[in-house]
Amino acid sequence: MRYRHPLKQILLQTRSHWDREGARPAVREVFLKALLCGTPALGAEVYASENEEKIVCHTCKGRGCASCGYRTTKQWQRERWVALPDVPYKGITFTMPDTLWQLFRENPTLVRALAALAANVIQAWIKARYGFQVGIIAILHTFNGPLKFNSHVHTMVTAGGLRASREWSSSIYYQQDSLMECWRDGVVRLLRAALSAGLLKTELTTDRVQTILEEQEKRWWSIKIRSFRSKAHFLFYAGRYLRRPPIAQRRISYIGKGRVIFWFIDKKLRRRVDVHCSAEEFIDYWSQHIPDRYQHAVRNFGLFAPRTVNGTSAALFLVLGQKRRPRPKPLPWAISIKRSFGWDPLLDSQGKQMTWVRRERPCLAD
Repeated sequence: MRYRHPLKQILLQTRSHWDREGARPAVREVFLKALLCGTPALGAEVYASENEEKIVCHTCKGRGCASCGYRTTKQWQRERWVALPDVPYKGITFTMPDTLWQLFRENPTLVRALAALAANVIQAWIKARYGFQVGIIAILHTFNGPLKFNSHVHTMVTAGGLRASREWSSSIYYQQDSLMECWRDGVVRLLRAALSAGLLKTELTTDRVQTILEEQEKRWWSIKIRSFRSKAHFLFYAGRYLRRPPIAQRRISYIGKGRVIFWFIDKKLRRRVDVHCSAEEFIDYWSQHIPDRYQHAVRNFGLFAPRTVNGTSAALFLVLGQKRRPRPKPLPWAISIKRSFGWDPLLDSQGKQMTWVRRERPCLAD
């Protein structure tokens, strides 16, 4: 069954569960924004033609909103496509065994360190083997199909590098096993350091954590390396994880009184699997993937690092013989909707163009 705004329906059902004292502030803020998105509570713009008048409510632009997240992701993709040079790229996904997911779920501070750790692994390995500088975009990802906490990092790295002589070389071969060992050792050291400093929050005993880490540092961890045809290919791939809820609304197949069913594709079974849960459990699944305020899912390192990009970007484009493009301006909302969804929101019922008339103030309910 297809529902209209299923995430909003679930938020309405469970408001007493998430909008309460003791709930994480970031969760309350994200859910409240998503619930009020597109309603008079956020204000509105009024457009009119000679035939009719139309009230367009403001959107929330929040992380928990499916439609706002889609438009924000599209703008991010446009900006990054312009900023990145036209060179081949590699996608490297750093994962970890599910035994460690609980430790990171209970320690958000350590989760936030994973993107930098993955980038440092790549940079250190490239520096030691080739002596090159590379550009890296790291995307922290914490959810999987059934919405369990699964901490891993998606990275986009240039398939070539900048030599110390300011020449570009495309002869970089990324070795999966070497990168895996560096990543595994880095994650284990991170957890051990937190444990030794007394900063690791967990229900497990110290002896149990130490045993787990000893077992995991001897295992093979999954590291996936793939080639992208272009930067647009990666940006399309990365866009599935940015500024959106951890579940697409089309995957919610049933909403009942206090009950939710959603589905995911099990890659091992190679088939669709339904997940049955209460509405409150669904909210709890969703909540654990909402980052705190001012925490960014996307970070840039190396040649793309914010502190050096102004100096390296011009030099990089010059070395590659490419022309830098100006940063694209955000699209007006009507044009954005027309490009993304294929319809013009400023046409009346007779196909006539409407123009702006006035602004309505936010109308909060009592």
